[in-house]
Amino acid sequence: MPEAVSTATPDQLLRQLEWTVIRRLDGLLQGDYRTLWRGAGLDLADLRAYQHGDDVRHIDWNVTARLDEPHVRQFTEDRELSAWFLLDLSGSIDFGSDDRTKLSVSESFVTVLARLLTRHGNRVGALLYSHQVDGMLPARAGRNHVLELIQRMRNRPAPPKPQRRRRRGAPPAQQTVLADLLRSADTLIRRRSMIFVVSDFISAPGWEDALGRLSRRHEVLAVRLYDPLEMKLPNVGLVTIEDAESGEQLFVDTNDPSFRQRFAALADQHEAALRAALAKAQVDTLELATNDDLLESLLRFVALRRQRARQRSGAHMPAHLRGAAAPAMEPHHEVSVA
Repeated sequence: MPEAVSTATPDQLLRQLEWTVIRRLDGLLQGDYRTLWRGAGLDLADLRAYQHGDDVRHIDWNVTARLDEPHVRQFTEDRELSAWFLLDLSGSIDFGSDDRTKLSVSESFVTVLARLLTRHGNRVGALLYSHQVDGMLPARAGRNHVLELIQRMRNRPAPPKPQRRRRRGAPPAQQTVLADLLRSADTLIRRRSMIFVVSDFISAPGWEDALGRLSRRHEVLAVRLYDPLEMKLPNVGLVTIEDAESGEQLFVDTNDPSFRQRFAALADQHEAALRAALAKAQVDTLELATNDDLLESLLRFVALRRQRARQRSGAHMPAHLRGAAAPAMEPHHEVSVA
């Protein structure tokens, strides 16, 4: 299991990750393929059949008329990109069953991706949410900007004191409303960008539509944080479970097999609902557990994106159009994730 790093200063954390993750990942990503994120650049990269949710402004009407089927253009992303981190810093992010919390995982992921992007001259910004949208860090480049981002994550506003007692039937006072963060991003981020939604997605319902709208304008990656203990309770006897956001407490007997089975069943239901919601929003998902190795998780995801990109380029462009499209595709920008 990776060691906890949240006790290090922002500069110490960045230096540690530069040696253990960023240098290795950066070397593996450079130069041998087009950007993992295709966006609103100038060079045509691909033609493919229209899919539900595609931007209608990218429809190639000449190809559509010729094939009698809607087709859209995909473009190689500009060398200078803008990326945004939508950061869920609510109370549930502080949970971790061992020596690493979901917040620590989020911090490491954001540090790695932000530095990969900024070291190649790209800009990163962030919207931060604890119990509401608390602040915005404008998109800038540079190492110092990454350090500022880490510091802003650590200096999130303290949430109001949980209300342990509330009237029967009332909703949790501090329940996360992820839709507020997504709607704010849809309003504030005007230029097409790469957007990383970093959250455990423990939220009030209704965020799926907001995420889907965001993905129609931007390249969106949902980074789902979780802890293994949220999926399955061990047998540790009598324990008190507390909701990190509402403050509600429950005294349970984990020695009871039927209780552990009910807990696992509810966790499975939540997993199924979450996966269905992400599929509905039509976004790619990277799952990061508190006991995962960050580098291995990122490499698995990069390999998947590479495979999908090859499948798209090989399967979607009609054979008789590839020759005609070739002049428009050259020269293309060679860029990595950064």
